[in-house]
Amino acid sequence: MAYLSTLREASSLPAGPPPVPSSAPTEQVQRHNTRHLQVGHANFDQVVTVFGLKTAEAPARARAATLPRSTARHGPAKRLRHFRWPPHDLDLTLLPLPPPPSALYLLAAAAVLALLGSLLLYMLPRKREVDAGEVQDLHNKAPRSAAPAQDKDKEVVAEMAGRAPEIDEDLHSRQLAVYGRETMKRLFGSNVLVSGLQGLGAEIAKNLVLAGVKSVTLHDDGKVELWDLSSNFFLSEKDVGQNRAQACVPKLQELNNAVIISTITGDLTKEQLSSFQAVVFTDISIEKAVEFDDYCHSHQPPIALIKSEVRGLFGSVFCDFGPEFTVLDVDGEEPHTGIVASISNDNPALVSCVDDERLEFQDGDLVVFSEVHGMAELNDGKPRKIKSARPYSFTLEEDTTSYGTYIRGGIVTQVKPPKVLKFKTLKEAIKEPGEFLMSDFSKFDRPPLLHLAFQALDKFRTELKRFPIAGSVDDAQKLIDLAISINETLGDSKLEEIDKKLLQHFASGSRAVLNPMAAMFGGIVGQEVVKACSGKFHPLYQFFYFDSVESLPVEPLEPSDLKPENSRYDAQISVFGAKLQKKLEQSKIFMVGSGALGCEFLKNLALMGISCSQNGKLTVTDDDVIEKSNLSRQFLFRDWNIGQPKSTVAATAAMAINPKLHVEALQNRASPETENVFNDAFWESLDAVVNALDNVTARMYIDSRCVYFQKPLLESGTLGAKCNTQMVIPHLTENYGASRDPPEKQAPMCTVHSFPHNIDHCLTWARSEFEGLLEKTPTEVNAFLSNPSGYATTARTAGDAQARDQLERVIECLETDKCETFQDCITWARLKFEDYFSNRVKQLTFTFPEDAMTSSGAPFWSAPKRFPRPLEFSSSDSSHLNFLLAASILRAETFGIPIPDWAKSPTKLAEAVDKVIVLDFQPKQGVKIETDEKATSLSSASVDDAAVIEELIAKLEAISKTLPPGFHMNPIQFEKDDDTNFHMDLIAGFANMRARNYSIPEVDKLKAKFIAGRIIPAIATSTAMATGLVCLELYKVLSGGHKVEDYRNTFANLAIPLFSMAEPVPPKTIKHQDMSWTVWDRWTVTGNITLRELLEWLKEKGLNAYSISCGTSLLYNSMFPRHKERLDKKVVDVAREVAKVEVPSYRRHLDVVVACEDDDDNDVDIPLVSIYFR
Repeated sequence: MAYLSTLREASSLPAGPPPVPSSAPTEQVQRHNTRHLQVGHANFDQVVTVFGLKTAEAPARARAATLPRSTARHGPAKRLRHFRWPPHDLDLTLLPLPPPPSALYLLAAAAVLALLGSLLLYMLPRKREVDAGEVQDLHNKAPRSAAPAQDKDKEVVAEMAGRAPEIDEDLHSRQLAVYGRETMKRLFGSNVLVSGLQGLGAEIAKNLVLAGVKSVTLHDDGKVELWDLSSNFFLSEKDVGQNRAQACVPKLQELNNAVIISTITGDLTKEQLSSFQAVVFTDISIEKAVEFDDYCHSHQPPIALIKSEVRGLFGSVFCDFGPEFTVLDVDGEEPHTGIVASISNDNPALVSCVDDERLEFQDGDLVVFSEVHGMAELNDGKPRKIKSARPYSFTLEEDTTSYGTYIRGGIVTQVKPPKVLKFKTLKEAIKEPGEFLMSDFSKFDRPPLLHLAFQALDKFRTELKRFPIAGSVDDAQKLIDLAISINETLGDSKLEEIDKKLLQHFASGSRAVLNPMAAMFGGIVGQEVVKACSGKFHPLYQFFYFDSVESLPVEPLEPSDLKPENSRYDAQISVFGAKLQKKLEQSKIFMVGSGALGCEFLKNLALMGISCSQNGKLTVTDDDVIEKSNLSRQFLFRDWNIGQPKSTVAATAAMAINPKLHVEALQNRASPETENVFNDAFWESLDAVVNALDNVTARMYIDSRCVYFQKPLLESGTLGAKCNTQMVIPHLTENYGASRDPPEKQAPMCTVHSFPHNIDHCLTWARSEFEGLLEKTPTEVNAFLSNPSGYATTARTAGDAQARDQLERVIECLETDKCETFQDCITWARLKFEDYFSNRVKQLTFTFPEDAMTSSGAPFWSAPKRFPRPLEFSSSDSSHLNFLLAASILRAETFGIPIPDWAKSPTKLAEAVDKVIVLDFQPKQGVKIETDEKATSLSSASVDDAAVIEELIAKLEAISKTLPPGFHMNPIQFEKDDDTNFHMDLIAGFANMRARNYSIPEVDKLKAKFIAGRIIPAIATSTAMATGLVCLELYKVLSGGHKVEDYRNTFANLAIPLFSMAEPVPPKTIKHQDMSWTVWDRWTVTGNITLRELLEWLKEKGLNAYSISCGTSLLYNSMFPRHKERLDKKVVDVAREVAKVEVPSYRRHLDVVVACEDDDDNDVDIPLVSIYFR
C-alpha cells in the first residue's frame, strides 16, 4: 500500500542529531560530537577529555531550552539529550591514535575510563535515583512566593537550575506573548510536585515541563499496568511492571532538559511538601489530601495544593492557594485604552473619546490619564474610578469644575489592580463548597451531585480497597448507597433528588483514566499550577466538576461488553465496551495539519486506538516543515527534526506511542489544487475529519469538502489561554462556514503613513517599508534584468502611478542608491534615517503647521492626530546606531556585499557614519499629503504618467548597459523567528524612531516581533484542553446514533477561568411545497442529460430554473436567446465548451449551480446539483 512506503521513510528519520560527514577533519568530529553529547545533569560543568576527545561538555548555564513553542526557555546553548556512548554518529576512524601504550599507561587509562564511566552513569537522568531528602534540599533554596524574586535570588535560582536568567525569545516567543517575561521568570524559579502518574498526572507533568518550571518531581509508588497505556503516552508495553514515575522520566525529560525532573517512589510525607511552590495530587484519598492541604494552607509561605481526578467520563478539580493569594493579572488582557476628545468641567466630569474605536471600559474600572493639555490636573498618574461607561464616553467620579479647561490631547488607560483571594481548606470546602464553577448550564444541578459522587467513590475505595467493577450492578448500588448516606448528613444542603443512573455510569467507569479526559484536565490543572507559581491569571475558585456521559454509546451496554481483554485499551473498553473499541480501531480519519493541535491530536488518537487495525487508516497531511519556534509547543518534534516535514515526523512519533497505529503521512496542502490526491474516493471512504489548522481560509475549504461529501468535521482552535471547539455533524448542525467573524479593522492608509497615533501603526508602517526596500524592490530589479522588454511592456500597459513608482524605485536601486561597498550601505542607511525621521516630518509640519485648521475651522492636529517632531541624528544614541547597523547589513545582503568584522563595533560604525555627508533639507510648497481616511492608495494616476513611464523605461534601459554581467539582487523575505538576521532589529528600529517622532511610547524588540510578526499567542495548556474536548466528541461521532443535543460546542478561557458549553446550532432549513433541505443536501441526477432534461427534472419539483452555471461560467440563462440553442446539448459538453471544464478521470460527476423560482416568481435557493454522467 502507498502509505507503507511513507511510513518506511518516516521510520528512517534520524533518532538523534544528524551525523557529521565522514570526511570531516578530526576537530570537526570532536566539536560535532561534543555538541550533541547528552549528559542530562544540570550541574555538571566539567569537561573530560580522553585521548584528545571531549566526551562531555555541559557548562552550568548551557541547559538550553528544549520546550515546545508555548514555553519560554533560556540560554543560547544547544539542548542536552540523554547521554549516548559512543554517539551514534561518531566515526572512530577519525580519532587521533595515541602512541603505543606502556603497561603503566594502560593502567592509568583504565582508571580514568572507570572514573569516567562512574561519572557518566551518575549523570544519566533515566538511571538517576533522587531521594526525597535530596529533592527537598535542592528545592529549599528556591523562592516560594508568586512575587518576583530579588535580583540576587534570581541569580541563585538560575545557577541552581543550571541556566541563565535570559529567555530564548526566538524559541519561546509564542508563550512569551501570553505570559510576558516576568511570569516566565517566576516559572523558572518554581518547583512543582505531581503525585500520581496515570494519564492525568502525565498530561499535567508534560504541560509543566513545556511551560518551563524549574523542577518537576514525580511521585508514584505504583507499577505500570497495561491498563495505563490507554492514557499515559510516556509508557509502553515494555514499561509494564516498572515504577510509574521512573518509567515516565526519560520521555518527559526529552521535552525540556532545562527542567530538573526527579522522582519519589515511596510514601510521601507532608514535610516533604515544604520544598514546593505547588503540589498536585491526581490519585489520593480525601483523608490524606486533607492532611496535606492543612499543612500546605498553614505553611509560610503557603503552598498551593491542587487535587484533581479523572474517573471515566467524570472529572474534578479542587484548588487551595492559601489563606490569601494575590492575583497580579486577573485576565491577561492588555489594558484597554482610549484617545480623549474632550473633558468637561463638571461634577461628575464627562470624558468623550474619539470614535476611532469603541471603548472597552466597564463601570467601576480604574483609569489613569496622560498627555492631557489644559486640564493638567488629570496627568498626576492617580487611578480614577469611572462610571456610566458607554461606547465612546464615560464619567469620572470627580469634580473638575476648578480644573483647567481642556484644550486637546490625552490618553486614558485602564489600570488593573491586583486581586486578593481567600481560599478555604479542603476540609472546609468539602462541607461548604460554595458556588461551583459551571461549564454546561444544561446540567445546572450536576456539580452538587458529582461533589457527592466523588466523596462516595473515596469511601468505596477506602472500605473495599478497590474501584467498582465495570458493569457490576452490586458495586454501582454500593456507591449509590454511600452517596445517599453522605447526602443525609448535609442538612440544609441536602440534595432533594439523586440521579441513580448517572451514579451507575460514574461507578462503572471509575477506574478508567481516559485519554481525552486526561488531556482536557491536564490542560486545566497545568494552567492552575502556572497561576499558583506566577500570580498570572485568575485561579479556579475552588471546585470544578465535569462530565461527558453523552459520549457513551446510545445503545445500553451489557456487563459482558465491559470485560477487560488484556489489551492496552482495557480502560477504554471498561467505559465504552468492546464494540465501540472495534469501531475506533477500524475508523478512517483525515487529520488536516500536524502542528501544535496536530501533535496533541495524534497523541490522543494513538492512545484511543483510532485507526489501529488493518481496516482502519489515519491520514494526516501538512505541507509545512519543522522550525525552531515550533519546538516549544509542538511536543512530538525535537531539535534534530528541524527542516523535516511535520506530518512525517509527527506520524512517526505517534507510531512510537502506539505501534499499531495505521497512519499515512502526506505533505500536500488540502486545497482545490490537490483534489487529484484527495479525490472523491478518498473523501467518500472517511468516517470523520479532524481539523488542526491555523487559518480561516483552509478551514473554510475543508468545511466545504465535508459539507459536499457529508462527513463529520471536528473543528478547534486556540488563541493564548483561550480555545474553542465546534462540531459540524451532517444534517444535525450548521457548518463551519455558516457564520463568520467580522474582519479585523485596518488602519487607514493616511494614518499609517502620516498620522500614526499608536505603536501598531508604527509597526505596520515599519514592516511595509522593510518589505518595500528589501524584498519588493530587489524583486522588481531582478524581474527587469531577467526580461527587460517584457518588464517595459508590462509597465506601459499598466500606465498608472504604481507602475511609475516601481520604475523610479528600480532606477534608484541601480543608479543613485546602488551600493558597491559596505560604506555605501552605511551611507544609504544614514540618508534613509534622515529622510524618514527628519525630512519627511519637516515636510509634513511645513504643509500642516501646528496651528493648521481644517476647512470646517477645527484644529487640524486634533485627536487622534499627534503633532510630530523631527529627529536629529546622533551617533552617541545607541538606538540610532542600531538602526543604521541593521539597515546597513541588510542592504549589503541584498547587493551581495560581505559584512566586515568591524561593522558590529559601535565605535567603528560611528566613525563610518560620521563620514556621510547629509545635505540640508528645505520643505517644498504644494506637496500633496493624503489625509482622506477612505483612500486606499497614497498616490493616484496622472495624465502625465504615460509620458513619464516612457522616460523612465529609456533611462532604465541605459542604466542596465552599465551593469556587470550576471548582476542581480538578493531579495530578503521577512523572517521573524531568527534573532540573528537583523530583520526584527530593523523593523523595531523603524517603528521606534517613528514612535519617537510622534511621542508614542516605544516597545522592545520582543513586543515589536509580536505585533509586526503577527505572532499568535500560544501555550500548551489550552491546546491540550481543546484536543481533549474534541476527542470526547469523536467518541459520539464514531459510535453513531447521537442526537444534536448530545453534542457540545465549547468556548473556554483558562485565564479567567471560563468554560462555556452549548449544543450546536441546527442547520437552516429551506422549504418548498412538500420538500425541505439544508446546506447538507445535494441533489443528484444520474445519466448524461441535456440542459433541457435538467430543466424538465427541476420543473417536476415545481421549480422554474432560469440560470445554470458551472464554476464562474454561465452555461444557460433564460434571458439570452442564443442560450436556447444549447438546450439539447449535454450539460457536460456545454461545460466543456463554455467553461472549459474537463472533468478529471477520478471524478464521476459534474456540479452545477441552478437559480430557480417558484410559480409565484419567488426565488428559491436549491442545493447543489450533481450530474453523475459516468
